[in-house]
Amino acid sequence: MAPLYAEVFLLVAASAILLIDMFLAESKRSITYVLSLLTLAGCAFFSLADYNTGATVYTFNNMFVSDPMANLLKLASYGAVAVTLVYSRQYAHQRGMLGDTLGGEFYILALFALLGQMVMISGNNFLSIYLGLELMSLSLYALVALRRDHSVSTEAAMKYFILGALASGFLLYGISMLYGATGSLDVTEVALKAASGTIKPTILVFGLVFVVAGLAFKLGAVPFHMWVPDVYQGSPTPVTLLLGAAPKLATFAICVRLLVEGMLPLAKDWQQMLMILAVLSLAVGNLTAIAQTNLKRMLAYSTIAQMGFVLLGLMAGVVGVDKSNAAAAYSSALYYSVVYVFTTLGTFGLIMVLSRQGFEADELADFKGLSKRSPGYALIMSLLMFSLAGVPPMVGFAAKFSVLQAVLQTGATWLTVLAVMFSLIGAFYYLRVVKVMWFDEPADTAPISVFGDTKLVLGLNALAVVAFGVIPGPLLNACLAAMTKTLAS
Repeated sequence: MAPLYAEVFLLVAASAILLIDMFLAESKRSITYVLSLLTLAGCAFFSLADYNTGATVYTFNNMFVSDPMANLLKLASYGAVAVTLVYSRQYAHQRGMLGDTLGGEFYILALFALLGQMVMISGNNFLSIYLGLELMSLSLYALVALRRDHSVSTEAAMKYFILGALASGFLLYGISMLYGATGSLDVTEVALKAASGTIKPTILVFGLVFVVAGLAFKLGAVPFHMWVPDVYQGSPTPVTLLLGAAPKLATFAICVRLLVEGMLPLAKDWQQMLMILAVLSLAVGNLTAIAQTNLKRMLAYSTIAQMGFVLLGLMAGVVGVDKSNAAAAYSSALYYSVVYVFTTLGTFGLIMVLSRQGFEADELADFKGLSKRSPGYALIMSLLMFSLAGVPPMVGFAAKFSVLQAVLQTGATWLTVLAVMFSLIGAFYYLRVVKVMWFDEPADTAPISVFGDTKLVLGLNALAVVAFGVIPGPLLNACLAAMTKTLAS
């Protein structure tokens, strides 16, 4: 398969859906929804064919690469966006929002954001990576501001846009410094020139600091996390899910492209930066989440802490000059990112299921006594909370264990112990949600109405959290194989 088929197909299909949607009546909006899902299925067909070959292919003068890691992340991104669209339809229909807040523009912007993520994932040149990042970011800015008559959403969009522009500036300035030092924007060439020893390390490290700052913002790591709680809380819940799921996979990919593939000779420098960001994220994310009563805001701080674990995996790849731990460490971070995404899909999906016209189920009090109203949904939410907390046998435990194992291999026992301690602190606010659902009296007695497709996807989502926890091998091995082949190429 040609390495760009999936991207070209998505671009053509999204443009066609945009034109078709212009001529659809509001009552026919489900056509846009179905076409969007079919588009994602078509993209998955092309990426799966490329993934099965296991080959690494460069095109566009080495600006674009199709390798096992890229194809695995793209497949996970398609799944994340598809599940988000399924949950969002339920949410939009109950509010009569199909022609307003979540009209056709929601689906089209989601597809263009995905296209940006795909370019980020396969970028092998600083310029193409940045273009993909901006395509994704501009689509997400518009999505956050979709509720034009809602002051909180408008405020969240302004904060996200201003801070996002600042972070893009950091990243671009860092890239320009690296270009000035190496004379190239090609990731592979930058790595070769950085390893040659002919360039002053001061200039490279200076550029590296700005690149890491830009990446930390996109991950939502402390101290570049200021936008995360406000944007998560202020956005419509479907947009929050679009922000919190698939983009994390793309950001992980550009961390690997820029740091691991582009600046591995400077690993000693950027690993120290990532370690500080990881510890701060674990501390601030877990401690601040305890004080939150809004569930979306609590999950935003939870995201900050979860990204701390991803950073731990990324910083554990190289010990001195020894790179033998690289594949295991980076694959653990990849595995953690994928696991985090499909667990997050379920949590926000359930918030959308319980919401209805005039009522957003985003406060902790809204989940009181859920077990008496719907034991099935209370069980699903409990499984998801246990997974995020890292309680065995949920998949979250396997993800945390794989990252901690990679960190332990570096000899940083103190860091492993610190991560475990902060995870124990974080377990409090996850288990508080479980306690509220099973032991408090219901505050809301309204019947819960759920679409058939939403109910099916939510059930499969919860089943995956348990199944991949009990049998973590297939997904973990797929991540390890993808990362090993990618690093070898």
